[in-house]
Amino acid sequence: MSDKLILANEGVFPVVKDKNGDDLKDMPATGMNFAGTIQGEGKLAGVPSLFIRLSSCNLRCIWQLPDGSYSRCDTPYASFDAKGVNQMDVNEITDIVRHNLGPIRHVVLTGGEPLLQKAPLAALASRLKGQVNLHLTMETNGTLYDEELAAHIDLFSISPKLLNSVPNEAKLAALGLKPSGPLSFHGEKRLNLSALQSYIDLCRNTTKELQMKFVVGRPEDEAEIKNNYLKHLHNWKPDEIMLMPLGANSLELQQTTPMVLEMAIRNGWRFTQRVHIDLFGAKAGV
Repeated sequence: MSDKLILANEGVFPVVKDKNGDDLKDMPATGMNFAGTIQGEGKLAGVPSLFIRLSSCNLRCIWQLPDGSYSRCDTPYASFDAKGVNQMDVNEITDIVRHNLGPIRHVVLTGGEPLLQKAPLAALASRLKGQVNLHLTMETNGTLYDEELAAHIDLFSISPKLLNSVPNEAKLAALGLKPSGPLSFHGEKRLNLSALQSYIDLCRNTTKELQMKFVVGRPEDEAEIKNNYLKHLHNWKPDEIMLMPLGANSLELQQTTPMVLEMAIRNGWRFTQRVHIDLFGAKAGV
């Protein structure tokens, strides 16, 4: 079994030291001369964190905004167009994390879709828990589940993809994108109720935590969340259902935030803003 992970070009971020503990030449994208940023979304929004971004995704999200324009995945370099990837082994990643932690105790495993590399990621998560004693969040689209990896995670941040996320020819053409695999694949794979229920069951039987974070961009998303997801899942809690406005930058978020805020309050669900966009703008590595 390989102990190497394919990371997106950000890799472990934001950091100021390499695997040997030596200072890096470039300042982090945050503009701060020390390691770390905050979690920008969900239950832990505002918590100082380091991120590990894995490359590759099994979905190809492109949403339509209320004004008719399109917004694709905000990390296309980890999904649509994987350029500048880094292959790193578990020991190297662990060393980078260790040298950049300072007082930080939270690490976020994100992507792309982390579960596409479930075996080496489980090895990394085991090491970060066992050797460094960190709190681990895993951000996933909820289409896959792996018991071995899940055993090492503290918070599952699941973002199930609604119908609005499905790519089509018009969306690809508008954004100048080429198909990456069959267009039908996203629509067929985006909804996996069995995987979602596995996460819920694990959290009900342990002290692990869960949030199902839906990206919402249109009024009809409310009925879809209820009828296509929550109606078919059991033992979830209302405070585990989170709505996040669609938008990869502040202008896009202005279109969707008021509607999503009302939707969350109306249903007793939680609203989550994208704090990192407010603080740093729409850029990578923050």
